[in-house]
Amino acid sequence: MKAYIFPGQGSQSRGMGNHLFKKFPEILNKANNILGYDIQELCAIDPYKHLNKTQYTQPAIYVVNTMMYLDKKRDNPTPDYLAGHSLGEYNALLAASVFDFETGLKLVRRRAEIMSKAQNGGMAALIGMGKDEIKTILNDFQFNSIDIANYNSVDQVVISGKQEDIANAQKVFEANGIKLYYVLNVSGAFHSRYMKDARLEFDSFLQQFQFSPLRTPVISNVSAREYKDAEIKDLLVSQIDNPVKWYDSISYLIHLGVTDFIEVGPGDVLTKMVGYIQENPLNIEDKPVMIKSKKKIMNESLISDMKMNGVESRKITPETLGSEEFRKEYGVKYAYASGSMYRGIASKDLVLRMAKSNLLSFFGTGGLSLSEIEEAIVCIKKELPDGNTFGMNLLHNLYAPDKEMEIVSLYLSLGIRYIEASAYMGCTQAIAYYRIKGLEKVGNEIVANNKIMAKISRPEVAEVFMSPIPDYIIKKLLDESMISNEEADLAKHIALADDVCAEADSAGHTDQASAFTLFPVILRLRNRMMEKYRFQKKLRVGAAGGIGVAESAAAAFLLGVDFILTGSINQCSVQSGMSDSVKDLLQTMSVQDTDYVPAGDMFELGAKVQVLKKGLFFPARAKRLRELYKQHDCLEDISEKDRKQIQERYFQKTFDAVFEEIKTRKGENSEEIAKAKSDPKHKMALIFRWYFGYSMHLALNGDKSKKVDYQVHCGPALGAFNEWVKGTEVESWKNRNVDEMADKIMSGAADCLLNI
Repeated sequence: MKAYIFPGQGSQSRGMGNHLFKKFPEILNKANNILGYDIQELCAIDPYKHLNKTQYTQPAIYVVNTMMYLDKKRDNPTPDYLAGHSLGEYNALLAASVFDFETGLKLVRRRAEIMSKAQNGGMAALIGMGKDEIKTILNDFQFNSIDIANYNSVDQVVISGKQEDIANAQKVFEANGIKLYYVLNVSGAFHSRYMKDARLEFDSFLQQFQFSPLRTPVISNVSAREYKDAEIKDLLVSQIDNPVKWYDSISYLIHLGVTDFIEVGPGDVLTKMVGYIQENPLNIEDKPVMIKSKKKIMNESLISDMKMNGVESRKITPETLGSEEFRKEYGVKYAYASGSMYRGIASKDLVLRMAKSNLLSFFGTGGLSLSEIEEAIVCIKKELPDGNTFGMNLLHNLYAPDKEMEIVSLYLSLGIRYIEASAYMGCTQAIAYYRIKGLEKVGNEIVANNKIMAKISRPEVAEVFMSPIPDYIIKKLLDESMISNEEADLAKHIALADDVCAEADSAGHTDQASAFTLFPVILRLRNRMMEKYRFQKKLRVGAAGGIGVAESAAAAFLLGVDFILTGSINQCSVQSGMSDSVKDLLQTMSVQDTDYVPAGDMFELGAKVQVLKKGLFFPARAKRLRELYKQHDCLEDISEKDRKQIQERYFQKTFDAVFEEIKTRKGENSEEIAKAKSDPKHKMALIFRWYFGYSMHLALNGDKSKKVDYQVHCGPALGAFNEWVKGTEVESWKNRNVDEMADKIMSGAADCLLNI
């Protein structure tokens, strides 16, 4: 016997149903008229990022499920039974001729609107523990406020309750042997006692409809048995605040003799779930028999990949690693990004190559003029088709906050919606302005049109980006009429950033932290901040620093990060804006060939960056300049021997000549030059900082006559990548393309996890 099974929320994906809309224009027209928006546009390209919002998700899945059913119905006989997971049950009832398409869509639309209003609730998918054991732990640790929402298979259960309790229960379950505790990105405690008000509201709405008798048996989520004609309304209402008994339902169908389960809808969530159930069906005639499956769910510790109502069952592939929300929000194929690199090393060519391969990257703006940044944006946008994602770097300008604001204003005027924020130590007016501008409320959800990925290496800085923007900054922006009252009010309820990237030992502004120390700290901080502020949207945490090979990427995903970001390896590629001379050096480096030196843009503070040291004098010279700056109050206090060495060997020009060059660039009457004239130590800092710009310029231009002074920001990840590809075609940088390097790392990471 055969059963058609229809998936529910969690199976949605951009592009679903594309091949069917032309086949069923009548369905499309009816849906658009009822919903008041273009359902094909929502499903195909999702331009406003609405597809994962409950009030849009449920109607979209219902429509696509319907078209897939009608398409299958043309050439296939009527199945013996029908069933649907949660929302999917409406398609099962449609297929059983209980109501027509329009009636079903009106029901689904109202159900979705009501459910989307639920607040302060939470859900979590639990993998690797049976229902009875979960109930025991909930009772023993007095989590009496948590309900079981979905019973999906022998060891796949979803729980539902107050957001705070769901967060607190995670540590308890992890301490008691759970394989995976995955907090879902939902605002309500669906399928639980907390949906009582939603149930009452939907019941009132449902009474205006009349239903036809069932023509094909449908299995109810609530009872795990066949619907009866007289029970249809009661069961649809009860479904909202009762658990989804999917394990029982499929086991019952197996008991009836069903052997052929056909999923009718986007994805294969239910197909894989049914496969697990067929190995361990409940004994319908007796008490449930909980038999441990001989076939393990792949990589249970991370990857049972169950995601229903926000969690989907999937196999391990490069496309399934990390956060589904990250991929959907940025419209990319991997939870992977290439980071920005100074002065356009993360170049236009690099950004274009990544974007055209459906990958996220950020253009490197540090050290570039406003006109150069604008030119890059215009060029990239001109060459990219609509819908391709890219972002720009926003580098904190410690010495000239007005310049930082100028860049933000440029981004807003040119429609840049994604930025990578780096070198920040706190929230500035400029980055707050970028985040707040354009905030709007859609239904009950606050939508931030300007997304921020913050690279951090310290928990206290991460906390800044995981918190709402400080009130005094919001007030200042409001007083200066830069934002509206509505934007100011909404800003108090969202975090400064969408994504926080924990940057360990890398080439950027970092504190040399170990990845295995830093990442878990930031992940736990994220959970505390979510609990503290109760944001609607889950903050994502990524990993950067030291990721140059597949094993490193796999380790990051095993730690639980939502995405990874690479940097150093992309510098040694065809698309990098670095000079060929430097690339020749980089492709031969190993993991020990780097050193930490003072950062030129934060010279006085002593911040550090990591650079290539093999065959170069720059690292030693940079550190010597910092030592002399700390030891002396002015240039004249430095010994004659040291002054001579710096001017003749390092700078190859006098201090006076350097200062004249700085005055020409900054302006004779600028505040900084005025300060230098009155403060000898500041003048020394300006002159010493000149060397850092000079050494970077040499590297970018590939001046081989002054190779020893090259400043090349680089982490050991590139050395690891070089060792990985030794003896292959991509040993030469001339064969390294950034998108192919991403594919290699992500595919390799998936293979690593499959072999665990």
